Amino acid sequence: MKSGADRQTTLARSVSLEGIGVHSGDPAVVTLHPADANTGIVFSGHDPVNKRDIEIPAHWRAVSATALCTVLGDPKAGGVSTVEHLMAALRGLGVDNAVIEVDGPEMPIMDGSSAAFVEAIDSVGLRRLAAARRYIKIKRTVRVDQGSAWCELRPHNGTRFDVTIDFDAEVIGRQAMVIDLTPETFRAEVARARTFGSVQEVEKLWALGFALGSSLENSVAISDGKVLNPEGTRWRDEFVRHKMLDAVGDLALAGLPILGAYRSYKGGHRMNHAILVELFQKAGPDAFEIVEAGLEAESRNAVPGVLPQMALAGHGAS
Repeated sequence: MKSGADRQTTLARSVSLEGIGVHSGDPAVVTLHPADANTGIVFSGHDPVNKRDIEIPAHWRAVSATALCTVLGDPKAGGVSTVEHLMAALRGLGVDNAVIEVDGPEMPIMDGSSAAFVEAIDSVGLRRLAAARRYIKIKRTVRVDQGSAWCELRPHNGTRFDVTIDFDAEVIGRQAMVIDLTPETFRAEVARARTFGSVQEVEKLWALGFALGSSLENSVAISDGKVLNPEGTRWRDEFVRHKMLDAVGDLALAGLPILGAYRSYKGGHRMNHAILVELFQKAGPDAFEIVEAGLEAESRNAVPGVLPQMALAGHGAS
């Protein structure tokens, strides 16, 4: 009999949140529903162009954009943008299976962190399922370099995130953080870290029709080397903590939890996605294997370099 920690999870019952989209500024509602074992995380929406309901698995193959946030599918045709903060909460709290019903093309930004999603998940609790949890186990180092920025996945007995950022803005500068990801460390050290940006960058985005919902209520704003939010930052190094949050959410699009260490320097959504493409499309079948909970040490029943059907089936966009 598998122990509770070795088994897949889902939500005990449905829960809804509402807010505004950070780019559209429009009202946004999301409902998290329980799902059967081996469903994974699936986004459910409506395609107004073709007038049909669609489902898009939360999977790296479905990523269509990473410039300002992580986008799954085409938001104009049933896709959804800004999924990373919810995905971080789901992965951080160990939720394996859920259907995410989204009313509109964008997730609500809430306070710019994962805190509201964590609170919603905690309010309903998790239900253990009979099926064993599966993992993607990193077998050898895989790396992506883009100019001075880089990221890599390395073998590690556990799930570790090691993130370093380096900004010209003196209020940010160079910050680094390492965590071994567990529900406890995610709640305490990562979940409440908010997105951030300079006022000058936001003004440029406004002129292009983006970030229309951005405000001091959902972002840490920087101008002339100072944080404009009256309450200041939640941690001195809130900036790297948010980049950590983004990395947890973006790497959750692997489709299964990762057993390995993720390291990045000057990373972001684009590079977080690039390392998954490198791992699954370019690195070769010896770079990873799928293992079942309780069998990692011996790698029994492991399948080198083959992703499970749960992670690949039914994606609606690429």
